[in-house]
Amino acid sequence: MPDAAQRLKSLVEQLLGAPLPVRIRAWDGSQAGPPGAPTLVVRNRRAVRRLLWKPGELGLARAWVAGDLDIEGDLYAGLDLMSGFVWERGDDARTLAQALRDPEFRAAARGLIALAGPPLPPAPPREEVRRPRRGLHTKRTDRRAISHHYDVGNDFYEIVLGPSMVYSCAYWPTPEADGGALEAAQRDKLELVSRKLALRPGQRLLDVGCGWGSMAIHAAREHGVSVVGITLSDEQAAYARKRVAGEGLTDRVEIRVQDYRDVADGPYDAISSIGMAEHVGSERYLEYAEDLFRLLKPGGRLLNHQIGRRPHHDESTYDIDEFIDAYVFPDGELAPIGTTVTQLERAGFEVRDVESIREHYALTLRRWVANLEADWARAVRLTSPGRARVWRLYMAASALAFEHNQIGVNQVLAVRTPKSGDSGMPLRSRTWN
Repeated sequence: MPDAAQRLKSLVEQLLGAPLPVRIRAWDGSQAGPPGAPTLVVRNRRAVRRLLWKPGELGLARAWVAGDLDIEGDLYAGLDLMSGFVWERGDDARTLAQALRDPEFRAAARGLIALAGPPLPPAPPREEVRRPRRGLHTKRTDRRAISHHYDVGNDFYEIVLGPSMVYSCAYWPTPEADGGALEAAQRDKLELVSRKLALRPGQRLLDVGCGWGSMAIHAAREHGVSVVGITLSDEQAAYARKRVAGEGLTDRVEIRVQDYRDVADGPYDAISSIGMAEHVGSERYLEYAEDLFRLLKPGGRLLNHQIGRRPHHDESTYDIDEFIDAYVFPDGELAPIGTTVTQLERAGFEVRDVESIREHYALTLRRWVANLEADWARAVRLTSPGRARVWRLYMAASALAFEHNQIGVNQVLAVRTPKSGDSGMPLRSRTWN
């Protein structure tokens, strides 16, 4: 009788109709597949049951988070090979009803069921968010979603992000910049935002989704502005306030736990929104844009830094990523850059510049993964083994998605141009480079 690895390999290949590009090591120690390839470690039969009960991305994610699956060797190469095999084959696959009429498909499915052991569905890992998808993006649900992601613990984020404590893509001088360059690249990103906003002493800046206070501190210290930073995370706010006090900037920087919909002390000269708009949701995005427009004085600038996805021919087919929704950013949504620009214009903004910095995020994510792996034992102690695995998978897979142009990140500079038409912008807008 074939060992477990060979049986798994044969059944999966029979099911999907192509050679498996990775090596498999099964729970009995057996191995099968191309020598030298990254190894998919299937630690127990429960991994197979998870995939049978929830085929696709969520089943794979549950097995990974629970520790039932892992990749040995080059993590990025393994994920790349697996995603190409599973999802490209899925793109070419027939409907399930058609597949079930195929005797070979049915035989492979029966073989996997027999190999999986007891037919009971495994419980999802405790790190999974389980809630009904209704009433999205109310103030209450947004705060709960933000808390799930950002209140993991400031010590954990220090491991991943490094001293800069900036949780958005850095701005790299060259693709070869490495290791210790992360903090400098994050400083360069904050300076890029500041230059695009043309910050000057005496101005007021609203930093929406201020995180741990890095943009607020940079703007106040380097450009002499007064800053209000808002976040929905209590842990972020406490950390940011401590940093502000340590920098001696309490007279110029105020950190609030506040929803952007509740800010009522405008007008501001400038607004930065860096990596926050992904949490807004498509149904409320116009409201978000209108609120920021309301909070700016005429001639004021908005810098909206936001991850975007590729557009679909039929936008009604867009589904929120199951793994990201269940484990990383509950209720988060990505929009194409064209949709974002349209909504900002509908709110009244004049969009003056759009810059894609997609490759920069791939570089940033690879540095964050390296930080996490370098201090793995401590990260596990601070959170849980499952939570640490969530972050390793999400960041590595996201790096590949940016590299393959499946998602991107864009900085949109918009102005609340007064009726006179005087935007206050230079004739050549790329003067910040």
